[in-house]
Amino acid sequence: MLKGSLHLTLLMGPVVPVPVPKAVVDALTDVSVTTAVGSASGFELKFSLSNDSVFTTMMVLLGQIGPLLRTILVVVVKGMPEVIIDGVVTQHQITPDVETGRSMLTLTGSDLTAVMDFIDFTGIPYPAMPPEARVALIITKYAMFGLIPVVIPRIMLEIPNPMNRISSHQGKDLGYINQLAEDAGYTFFIEPGPAPGTNFAYWGPEFRISPPQPALNINMDAHTNVESLNLRFDASKAALPLVFIQIEELKVTLPVPLPGFNPLAPPLGVIPPMSINVEQLKNMAHLSIPQAIMRGLKRASDSTNEAVVATGSLNVMRYGHILKSRRLVGVRGAGQIYDGLYFVKKVTHKIKRGEYKQDFELTRNGIISTVPNVPV
Repeated sequence: MLKGSLHLTLLMGPVVPVPVPKAVVDALTDVSVTTAVGSASGFELKFSLSNDSVFTTMMVLLGQIGPLLRTILVVVVKGMPEVIIDGVVTQHQITPDVETGRSMLTLTGSDLTAVMDFIDFTGIPYPAMPPEARVALIITKYAMFGLIPVVIPRIMLEIPNPMNRISSHQGKDLGYINQLAEDAGYTFFIEPGPAPGTNFAYWGPEFRISPPQPALNINMDAHTNVESLNLRFDASKAALPLVFIQIEELKVTLPVPLPGFNPLAPPLGVIPPMSINVEQLKNMAHLSIPQAIMRGLKRASDSTNEAVVATGSLNVMRYGHILKSRRLVGVRGAGQIYDGLYFVKKVTHKIKRGEYKQDFELTRNGIISTVPNVPV
Protein backbone atom coordinates (compact mmCIF):
# COMPACT_ATOMS: atom_id res chain seq x y z
CA MET A 1 0.00 0.00 0.00
CA LEU A 2 2.76 2.44 0.92
CA LYS A 3 5.53 3.52 -1.42
CA GLY A 4 9.24 4.09 -1.04
CA SER A 5 10.86 2.64 2.07
CA LEU A 6 7.48 1.92 3.67
CA HIS A 7 5.42 -1.19 3.02
CA LEU A 8 2.17 -2.43 4.59
CA THR A 9 1.10 -6.08 4.78
CA LEU A 10 -2.47 -7.05 5.73
CA LEU A 11 -3.31 -10.55 6.94
CA MET A 12 -6.88 -11.65 7.66
CA GLY A 13 -8.65 -14.91 8.44
CA PRO A 14 -10.23 -16.97 11.23
CA VAL A 15 -7.74 -17.79 14.04
CA VAL A 16 -4.74 -18.10 11.67
CA PRO A 17 -4.79 -15.16 9.22
CA VAL A 18 -3.25 -15.22 5.75
CA PRO A 19 -2.19 -12.41 3.39
CA VAL A 20 -5.22 -10.91 1.68
CA PRO A 21 -5.53 -10.80 -2.12
CA LYS A 22 -4.04 -7.86 -3.98
CA ALA A 23 -7.52 -6.57 -4.87
CA VAL A 24 -8.31 -6.15 -1.17
CA VAL A 25 -5.04 -4.30 -0.51
CA ASP A 26 -5.70 -2.01 -3.46
CA ALA A 27 -9.15 -1.20 -2.02
CA LEU A 28 -7.68 -0.24 1.37
CA THR A 29 -7.72 3.57 1.68
CA ASP A 30 -7.25 4.39 5.38
CA VAL A 31 -5.71 2.64 8.38
CA SER A 32 -5.90 3.85 11.98
CA VAL A 33 -4.36 1.94 14.92
CA THR A 34 -4.26 3.19 18.50
CA THR A 35 -2.18 1.72 21.32
CA ALA A 36 -2.41 3.30 24.76
CA VAL A 37 -1.54 2.57 28.37
CA GLY A 38 -4.58 1.50 30.39
CA SER A 39 -6.79 0.42 27.48
CA ALA A 40 -6.97 -2.19 24.74
CA SER A 41 -5.45 -1.40 21.36
CA GLY A 42 -7.92 -0.73 18.57
CA PHE A 43 -7.92 -0.39 14.80
CA GLU A 44 -10.06 0.89 11.95
CA LEU A 45 -9.73 -0.12 8.29
CA LYS A 46 -11.54 1.59 5.42
CA PHE A 47 -12.04 -0.04 2.02
CA SER A 48 -13.48 1.47 -1.14
CA LEU A 49 -15.34 -1.37 -2.88
CA SER A 50 -18.04 -1.91 -5.45
CA ASN A 51 -21.52 -2.50 -4.04
CA ASP A 52 -21.53 -6.12 -5.26
CA SER A 53 -18.03 -6.93 -4.02
CA VAL A 54 -17.51 -10.47 -2.72
CA PHE A 55 -15.35 -9.08 0.09
CA THR A 56 -18.21 -6.86 1.30
CA THR A 57 -20.58 -9.85 1.36
CA MET A 58 -18.06 -11.94 3.29
CA MET A 59 -17.69 -9.23 5.96
CA VAL A 60 -21.45 -9.06 6.42
CA LEU A 61 -21.74 -12.84 6.83
CA LEU A 62 -18.87 -13.02 9.32
CA GLY A 63 -20.41 -10.17 11.28
CA GLN A 64 -23.49 -12.26 11.93
CA ILE A 65 -21.63 -14.98 13.80
CA GLY A 66 -19.20 -12.94 15.89
CA PRO A 67 -15.68 -11.56 15.68
CA LEU A 68 -13.99 -14.52 14.01
CA LEU A 69 -12.04 -12.42 11.55
CA ARG A 70 -8.52 -12.02 12.89
CA THR A 71 -6.54 -9.11 11.46
CA ILE A 72 -2.79 -8.48 11.53
CA LEU A 73 -1.06 -5.38 10.18
CA VAL A 74 2.68 -5.42 9.54
CA VAL A 75 4.53 -2.25 8.58
CA VAL A 76 8.04 -2.41 7.12
CA VAL A 77 10.12 0.74 7.65
CA LYS A 78 13.60 0.77 6.12
CA GLY A 79 13.58 -3.01 5.88
CA MET A 80 12.52 -3.57 9.52
CA PRO A 81 9.09 -5.25 9.92
CA GLU A 82 6.91 -4.18 12.84
CA VAL A 83 3.55 -5.70 13.83
CA ILE A 84 1.39 -2.73 14.83
CA ILE A 85 -1.84 -4.65 15.58
CA ASP A 86 -3.04 -8.22 15.98
CA GLY A 87 -6.71 -8.32 16.76
CA VAL A 88 -10.20 -9.26 15.67
CA VAL A 89 -12.92 -7.38 13.84
CA THR A 90 -15.74 -6.46 16.23
CA GLN A 91 -17.87 -4.21 14.03
CA HIS A 92 -18.40 -3.44 10.35
CA GLN A 93 -20.19 -0.57 8.67
CA ILE A 94 -21.11 -0.10 5.00
CA THR A 95 -21.77 3.33 3.51
CA PRO A 96 -23.01 3.08 -0.11
CA ASP A 97 -22.51 5.92 -2.57
CA VAL A 98 -25.48 6.01 -4.95
CA GLU A 99 -23.66 8.28 -7.42
CA THR A 100 -20.51 6.22 -7.95
CA GLY A 101 -21.95 2.77 -7.31
CA ARG A 102 -19.23 2.08 -4.75
CA SER A 103 -19.33 1.56 -1.00
CA MET A 104 -17.07 2.50 1.88
CA LEU A 105 -16.60 -0.56 4.10
CA THR A 106 -15.30 0.30 7.57
CA LEU A 107 -13.98 -2.49 9.80
CA THR A 108 -13.47 -1.67 13.47
CA GLY A 109 -11.72 -4.00 15.86
CA SER A 110 -9.77 -4.53 19.04
CA ASP A 111 -6.65 -6.43 20.02
CA LEU A 112 -6.89 -10.03 21.20
CA THR A 113 -8.22 -9.04 24.62
CA ALA A 114 -11.58 -9.07 22.79
CA VAL A 115 -11.52 -12.88 22.49
CA MET A 116 -11.10 -13.11 26.27
CA ASP A 117 -14.33 -11.28 26.90
CA PHE A 118 -17.04 -13.65 25.65
CA ILE A 119 -17.47 -16.68 27.94
CA ASP A 120 -18.34 -16.41 31.62
CA PHE A 121 -16.27 -18.93 33.60
CA THR A 122 -17.63 -17.99 37.03
CA GLY A 123 -17.16 -20.74 39.61
CA ILE A 124 -14.04 -22.50 38.32
CA PRO A 125 -11.99 -23.25 41.47
CA TYR A 126 -8.31 -22.37 41.91
CA PRO A 127 -7.22 -24.24 45.06
CA ALA A 128 -3.97 -22.98 46.62
CA MET A 129 -3.20 -20.93 43.49
CA PRO A 130 -1.92 -17.36 43.88
CA PRO A 131 -3.17 -14.77 41.37
CA GLU A 132 -0.11 -15.08 39.12
CA ALA A 133 -0.69 -18.81 38.70
CA ARG A 134 -4.36 -18.21 37.87
CA VAL A 135 -3.46 -15.60 35.27
CA ALA A 136 -0.91 -17.89 33.58
CA LEU A 137 -3.45 -20.71 33.48
CA ILE A 138 -6.12 -18.48 31.95
CA ILE A 139 -3.80 -17.13 29.24
CA THR A 140 -2.78 -20.62 28.13
CA LYS A 141 -6.37 -21.19 27.00
CA TYR A 142 -5.69 -18.77 24.14
CA ALA A 143 -2.50 -20.38 22.84
CA MET A 144 -4.23 -20.89 19.48
CA PHE A 145 -4.03 -17.10 19.01
CA GLY A 146 -0.31 -17.08 19.66
CA LEU A 147 -0.58 -15.63 23.18
CA ILE A 148 2.63 -16.05 25.18
CA PRO A 149 2.11 -15.41 28.92
CA VAL A 150 4.54 -13.03 30.61
CA VAL A 151 3.50 -13.11 34.26
CA ILE A 152 5.55 -11.34 36.93
CA PRO A 153 5.08 -12.67 40.50
CA ARG A 154 4.14 -10.10 43.12
CA ILE A 155 6.70 -8.84 45.61
CA MET A 156 4.36 -9.57 48.52
CA LEU A 157 3.42 -13.12 47.59
CA GLU A 158 0.37 -14.67 49.22
CA ILE A 159 -0.81 -18.23 48.68
CA PRO A 160 -4.39 -18.81 49.86
CA ASN A 161 -4.86 -21.67 52.32
CA PRO A 162 -7.38 -24.09 50.74
CA MET A 163 -8.44 -25.15 54.25
CA ASN A 164 -9.78 -21.63 54.84
CA ARG A 165 -10.85 -20.48 51.38
CA ILE A 166 -10.70 -21.67 47.79
CA SER A 167 -10.52 -18.86 45.26
CA SER A 168 -12.80 -19.20 42.25
CA HIS A 169 -13.12 -17.55 38.86
CA GLN A 170 -15.39 -14.50 38.74
CA GLY A 171 -16.93 -13.41 35.43
CA LYS A 172 -15.19 -13.48 32.06
CA ASP A 173 -11.47 -14.02 31.63
CA LEU A 174 -10.58 -10.44 30.69
CA GLY A 175 -12.51 -8.87 33.56
CA TYR A 176 -11.12 -11.37 36.07
CA ILE A 177 -7.50 -10.86 34.96
CA ASN A 178 -7.93 -7.08 35.08
CA GLN A 179 -9.41 -7.33 38.58
CA LEU A 180 -6.49 -9.45 39.77
CA ALA A 181 -4.11 -6.91 38.25
CA GLU A 182 -5.87 -4.01 39.98
CA ASP A 183 -5.79 -5.80 43.34
CA ALA A 184 -2.04 -6.36 42.97
CA GLY A 185 -1.30 -2.83 41.71
CA TYR A 186 -0.37 -4.36 38.34
CA THR A 187 -1.38 -3.88 34.73
CA PHE A 188 -2.45 -6.27 31.96
CA PHE A 189 -2.10 -5.80 28.22
CA ILE A 190 -1.35 -7.71 25.03
CA GLU A 191 1.47 -6.56 22.77
CA PRO A 192 1.76 -7.99 19.23
CA GLY A 193 4.94 -9.39 17.74
CA PRO A 194 7.76 -9.66 17.26
CA ALA A 195 6.69 -12.19 14.60
CA PRO A 196 3.26 -11.97 12.94
CA GLY A 197 0.80 -14.24 14.75
CA THR A 198 2.58 -14.13 18.13
CA ASN A 199 1.67 -11.90 21.07
CA PHE A 200 2.97 -11.26 24.57
CA ALA A 201 0.25 -11.21 27.22
CA TYR A 202 1.83 -9.21 30.03
CA TRP A 203 0.57 -9.24 33.64
CA GLY A 204 2.82 -7.42 36.06
CA PRO A 205 3.99 -4.03 37.30
CA GLU A 206 4.04 -1.11 34.91
CA PHE A 207 7.63 -0.72 33.78
CA ARG A 208 8.70 2.75 32.70
CA ILE A 209 12.25 1.65 31.97
CA SER A 210 13.47 0.92 28.44
CA PRO A 211 16.23 1.87 26.01
CA PRO A 212 15.22 5.32 24.72
CA GLN A 213 13.83 5.56 21.21
CA PRO A 214 15.33 8.08 18.75
CA ALA A 215 14.70 11.64 19.95
CA LEU A 216 11.80 13.81 18.85
CA ASN A 217 13.27 17.13 17.66
CA ILE A 218 11.46 20.46 17.52
CA ASN A 219 12.76 23.90 16.47
CA MET A 220 16.00 22.40 15.16
CA ASP A 221 15.83 23.40 11.48
CA ALA A 222 16.86 20.46 9.28
CA HIS A 223 16.96 18.13 12.30
CA THR A 224 13.30 18.76 13.18
CA ASN A 225 11.39 15.49 12.80
CA VAL A 226 8.00 16.26 14.39
CA GLU A 227 5.21 18.25 12.79
CA SER A 228 3.77 19.60 16.04
CA LEU A 229 4.46 19.44 19.78
CA ASN A 230 2.45 20.88 22.67
CA LEU A 231 3.61 20.64 26.29
CA ARG A 232 1.84 21.43 29.55
CA PHE A 233 2.55 21.09 33.25
CA ASP A 234 -0.41 20.20 35.47
CA ALA A 235 0.29 19.82 39.20
CA SER A 236 -3.36 19.34 40.13
CA LYS A 237 -3.30 15.59 39.38
CA ALA A 238 -0.67 14.84 42.01
CA ALA A 239 -2.20 13.05 44.97
CA LEU A 240 -1.08 11.44 48.22
CA PRO A 241 -3.16 8.25 48.57
CA LEU A 242 -4.31 7.35 52.07
CA VAL A 243 -4.84 3.64 52.69
CA PHE A 244 -6.63 2.40 55.81
CA ILE A 245 -5.15 -0.90 56.95
CA GLN A 246 -7.04 -3.05 59.41
CA ILE A 247 -4.98 -5.05 61.90
CA GLU A 248 -7.20 -7.96 62.92
CA GLU A 249 -5.17 -8.94 65.99
CA LEU A 250 -5.45 -5.46 67.54
CA LYS A 251 -8.92 -4.66 66.17
CA VAL A 252 -7.69 -1.27 64.97
CA THR A 253 -7.54 0.53 61.64
CA LEU A 254 -4.50 2.64 60.80
CA PRO A 255 -4.27 5.28 58.05
CA VAL A 256 -1.10 4.87 55.97
CA PRO A 257 -0.06 7.61 53.46
CA LEU A 258 1.85 6.22 50.49
CA PRO A 259 4.45 8.17 48.48
CA GLY A 260 4.50 8.16 44.71
CA PHE A 261 7.84 6.36 44.36
CA ASN A 262 8.09 3.40 42.04
CA PRO A 263 11.52 1.81 41.44
CA LEU A 264 10.22 0.48 38.11
CA ALA A 265 9.28 4.03 37.04
CA PRO A 266 12.30 6.16 37.97
CA PRO A 267 11.78 9.95 37.96
CA LEU A 268 12.31 11.60 34.59
CA GLY A 269 11.95 15.15 35.96
CA VAL A 270 14.01 16.84 38.68
CA ILE A 271 11.14 18.92 40.08
CA PRO A 272 7.96 16.87 40.64
CA PRO A 273 4.58 18.40 41.49
CA MET A 274 3.71 18.92 45.14
CA SER A 275 1.17 16.38 46.42
CA ILE A 276 -1.34 18.79 47.95
CA ASN A 277 -4.32 16.46 47.45
CA VAL A 278 -4.85 13.74 50.03
CA GLU A 279 -6.96 11.01 48.43
CA GLN A 280 -8.63 8.33 50.52
CA LEU A 281 -8.80 5.12 48.48
CA LYS A 282 -12.17 3.41 48.72
CA ASN A 283 -13.37 -0.17 48.35
CA MET A 284 -10.29 -1.52 50.09
CA ALA A 285 -11.90 -3.43 52.95
CA HIS A 286 -11.85 -6.77 51.13
CA LEU A 287 -8.13 -6.53 50.35
CA SER A 288 -5.26 -7.93 52.39
CA ILE A 289 -2.58 -5.59 53.72
CA PRO A 290 -0.11 -6.35 50.87
CA GLN A 291 -2.84 -5.85 48.26
CA ALA A 292 -3.92 -2.53 49.78
CA ILE A 293 -0.33 -1.25 49.89
CA MET A 294 0.41 -2.26 46.28
CA ARG A 295 -2.78 -0.63 44.99
CA GLY A 296 -1.98 2.56 46.91
CA LEU A 297 1.57 2.70 45.57
CA LYS A 298 0.33 2.33 42.01
CA ARG A 299 -2.22 5.12 42.46
CA ALA A 300 0.45 7.42 43.93
CA SER A 301 2.85 6.64 41.10
CA ASP A 302 0.19 7.18 38.41
CA SER A 303 -0.81 10.56 39.82
CA THR A 304 2.71 12.00 39.68
CA ASN A 305 3.87 10.37 36.44
CA GLU A 306 1.48 12.51 34.40
CA ALA A 307 2.45 15.94 35.73
CA VAL A 308 3.99 16.87 32.36
CA VAL A 309 2.05 15.92 29.22
CA ALA A 310 3.32 16.36 25.66
CA THR A 311 1.10 15.80 22.62
CA GLY A 312 1.98 16.09 18.97
CA SER A 313 2.35 14.37 15.62
CA LEU A 314 5.17 13.18 13.39
CA ASN A 315 5.79 11.92 9.89
CA VAL A 316 7.29 8.43 10.06
CA MET A 317 9.23 8.96 6.82
CA ARG A 318 11.00 11.98 8.33
CA TYR A 319 11.39 10.41 11.78
CA GLY A 320 12.82 7.26 10.22
CA HIS A 321 11.33 4.92 12.83
CA ILE A 322 8.01 3.82 14.28
CA LEU A 323 7.35 5.43 17.66
CA LYS A 324 6.21 2.74 20.10
CA SER A 325 4.02 3.14 23.16
CA ARG A 326 5.01 1.93 26.66
CA ARG A 327 8.64 2.94 26.05
CA LEU A 328 10.86 5.95 26.67
CA VAL A 329 11.68 8.60 24.08
CA GLY A 330 13.79 11.74 24.18
CA VAL A 331 12.62 15.28 23.36
CA ARG A 332 15.03 17.98 22.13
CA GLY A 333 14.54 21.63 21.25
CA ALA A 334 11.61 22.32 23.61
CA GLY A 335 13.71 24.29 26.13
CA GLN A 336 15.58 23.41 29.31
CA ILE A 337 12.38 22.90 31.29
CA TYR A 338 10.81 20.35 28.95
CA ASP A 339 13.73 18.67 27.19
CA GLY A 340 14.67 15.16 28.29
CA LEU A 341 13.17 11.69 28.47
CA TYR A 342 9.43 10.95 28.41
CA PHE A 343 7.24 7.87 28.68
CA VAL A 344 5.14 7.21 25.55
CA LYS A 345 1.61 6.77 26.86
CA LYS A 346 -0.36 6.72 23.63
CA VAL A 347 0.34 6.39 19.90
CA THR A 348 -2.09 6.51 16.98
CA HIS A 349 -0.91 5.26 13.58
CA LYS A 350 -2.56 6.99 10.61
CA ILE A 351 -1.77 5.36 7.29
CA LYS A 352 -2.95 6.36 3.83
CA ARG A 353 -1.57 5.59 0.41
CA GLY A 354 1.89 7.14 0.31
CA GLU A 355 1.57 8.62 3.83
CA TYR A 356 2.32 7.40 7.35
CA LYS A 357 1.86 9.69 10.34
CA GLN A 358 1.62 9.17 14.09
CA ASP A 359 -0.11 11.16 16.81
CA PHE A 360 1.44 10.69 20.25
CA GLU A 361 1.03 11.51 23.93
CA LEU A 362 4.05 11.58 26.24
CA THR A 363 4.16 11.93 30.03
CA ARG A 364 6.67 12.33 32.84
CA ASN A 365 6.69 13.13 36.53
CA GLY A 366 8.18 16.65 36.57
CA ILE A 367 10.03 19.46 34.84
CA ILE A 368 13.77 19.76 34.06
CA SER A 369 15.39 16.58 32.78
CA THR A 370 17.23 14.15 35.02
CA VAL A 371 19.66 13.32 32.19
CA PRO A 372 21.98 15.82 30.46
CA ASN A 373 21.51 14.33 26.99
CA VAL A 374 19.12 12.04 25.14
CA PRO A 375 19.98 9.56 22.37
CA VAL A 376 19.64 11.04 18.89
